[in-house]
Amino acid sequence: MSVKTKIEEKLTQHFQPTALQVVDESHLHAGHSGWKEGGETHFRVEITAPSFADMSRVGRHRAINECLADELAGPVHALAIRAEASA
Repeated sequence: MSVKTKIEEKLTQHFQPTALQVVDESHLHAGHSGWKEGGETHFRVEITAPSFADMSRVGRHRAINECLADELAGPVHALAIRAEASA
């Protein structure tokens, strides 16, 4: 299973988002720190979920980082996050 798919599955299961987009941006970081041949090292996540309603921006980021702790400790070098609460 790809890292992108693992991220999508974990975020979907944990937050039940109304919108989710996970983009592998590794190709934009070729030759930089943490980059590996084949990609799957740098990701952008855009997620909207009702569970974020009572969280601050920092709280949302912390919750996502905690959910993806295994990936962040392993193959993922960088994760850009945009997390919004849905109505």
